Amino acid sequence: MTPSPGGGRVGEAVPISPIATIQNAPESFLTLIYEVLNYPLFSLGKAELTLAVIIKLVALCALVVFGEQLLRHKFTMRVLKRTAFDAALQYAIARISGYIIILIGFYVALTAVGLNLNSLAVVAGAIGIGIGFGLQNIIQNFIAGIIILAERPIALGDRVEVGGIAGAVAKIDLRSTKIVTSDNISIIVPNSNFLTNPVTNWSHGDPRVQMRIPIGVAYGTDIEKLKRVLTEVAEENPDALKDPACTVYFVAFGDSSLNFELGVWTQTMTHNPSSFRSDLNYAIEAKLRENKIEIPFPQRDLHIRGGSLGAQPGPS
Repeated sequence: MTPSPGGGRVGEAVPISPIATIQNAPESFLTLIYEVLNYPLFSLGKAELTLAVIIKLVALCALVVFGEQLLRHKFTMRVLKRTAFDAALQYAIARISGYIIILIGFYVALTAVGLNLNSLAVVAGAIGIGIGFGLQNIIQNFIAGIIILAERPIALGDRVEVGGIAGAVAKIDLRSTKIVTSDNISIIVPNSNFLTNPVTNWSHGDPRVQMRIPIGVAYGTDIEKLKRVLTEVAEENPDALKDPACTVYFVAFGDSSLNFELGVWTQTMTHNPSSFRSDLNYAIEAKLRENKIEIPFPQRDLHIRGGSLGAQPGPS
């Protein structure tokens, strides 16, 4: 055989040094990782989606969300707090600004990884069909959230009642609103409920509301004395407003009682209306008992027509 320039013979396998294998191992591993990260998974239009692109896109979107929260917090604390806007309007402006930042940030992130809206046209069409069939409620709540933030029929801290749920508005998101009841129970209400159902907002505009407490007293009660007693109850309650003053309403002549209502103006409906009503009821009961004003039981008059009832002999 003809010797090779390196000292071996032509056609013989040249042994690979173990040291060279170990030295090339890190380079081979990095090459493998590079190939895995850049392996095309599928195509979106003219763009190829790889694992590296997905990781980069997720990282950029996470950075956008974090940056939006930081900017919204700083913007609210340093700019909006110095304006004459009320707290509810500041919150609405901050939330809407945050959503705009997220939309712009996501668009920039898609562009940065080589994806554009033209490449996503087919996917967007498929998503649109899915939204039309399976995500109607989510989109409806999303649009309702934008309307709530823009028109502000409810705001943070308002006392509202909707669909049998009553409480204070604690948070307004695009999809749902968190309401905290007087028992400190958080209830998540879809935003569409505030547009499709009647909503009672006890705090909208003027937080002063009138609470009416029903009272029934016996026939023959001194009405002027009753008015004085109920007025004293309202005046002695620290949560009752002096202006407007309380009012005693004569509602109706009941079957067993004279029915009245004590109308008391207060601002505590936004905080704890159940406690306020309970305090008034306790005070009314004590005052009526102190002044010997009777709260009657239901009464029925039994009339027996003339005649006799014969005694029936019992069994022997």
